[in-house]
Amino acid sequence: MKRRFIALVAFLAASLLALAGFGVATLGSAQTQASRVSFVLATGSTGGTYFPVGQAIAGIVSHPPGVARCDLAGVCGPAGLVASVRSSPGSIANVLDVNAGRTDGALAQSDIVAEAVSGKGDFRKDGPQSHVRLIADLFPEEVHVVAATAAHIEKIADLKGKRVALGVADSGTASAAHEVLAAYRISEWRLKAINDPPEVAAQSLERGEIDAFFFVGGAPVELVRSLIAGGKARLVPIDGAGRQRLLAEEPGLTAETIPADDYANGRGATETVGVHAVLIVNDAVSPGLVYGMTKALFNPANRALLDAAHPSARLIRLESATRTMPAPLHPGAARFYREMGVSAGRG
Repeated sequence: MKRRFIALVAFLAASLLALAGFGVATLGSAQTQASRVSFVLATGSTGGTYFPVGQAIAGIVSHPPGVARCDLAGVCGPAGLVASVRSSPGSIANVLDVNAGRTDGALAQSDIVAEAVSGKGDFRKDGPQSHVRLIADLFPEEVHVVAATAAHIEKIADLKGKRVALGVADSGTASAAHEVLAAYRISEWRLKAINDPPEVAAQSLERGEIDAFFFVGGAPVELVRSLIAGGKARLVPIDGAGRQRLLAEEPGLTAETIPADDYANGRGATETVGVHAVLIVNDAVSPGLVYGMTKALFNPANRALLDAAHPSARLIRLESATRTMPAPLHPGAARFYREMGVSAGRG
């Protein structure tokens, strides 16, 4: 009887210890779960520049448990941060989503962000987007006008009467396409306009279903390079008097040249116009989080990860991070630049 009582006590004690262990494990799991910070970054179409660059940025700033590279201070973002990317229609949609808090951050065109902050252009209806803040100027990107070789389009004026993909609504590409056509005095009713995303437009051009498409992205863009390398397409220059009108009417655009080597098209360099890709965030994101993300993005230890992501990501540099300032700096980013001695003036 005594032995049975001792055995029962031992069983109950063991059970209590197991329950206690389960409780500690459950509590630890809950604490780990509570410390996880999610950050969603909107990019662009999967065939463009923003998506792979966004993936690289998300990978650099993320700091989940057990990642060896994050053991060095400042190499990753704040502990527990898990950043992810999602595709999107483009810059206009991204700015609207960031301002409304539907996504935490995004990549966007500098000219679109400037319009959003001032409530002009594509944002006249919605008004000023007052919750958009800047983290960094990332890299320049060019307006590409890609024409099927068989369509015999040599200049912008030749787009009249052609089947042209202008980009999806709420994209920076569509906005740029409208501006280019207006500067060259081409009414859109003179075109057979299509609103396909670039990856769909590229496939349609290759099949002979459209004659040309617009796309804004940091050269070289892989889907454009593939078409040109296969002899299916060529770049159409944005030059001459139309270009001068465009630059005068749209101060957010700059004169750019796509080097011949970017696409090996055998036609020399291509004159065009461009903008800058910038990294934006909602103003409600904590300064500490943005500070840690900015610090990780420009940590020299992550240089190789950026360089391997996309040719445009090689241009993400601390010395040019505040070159273009279409929106107010987020306090967390501003703190980092002060510490690094980088001036933050509007460019």
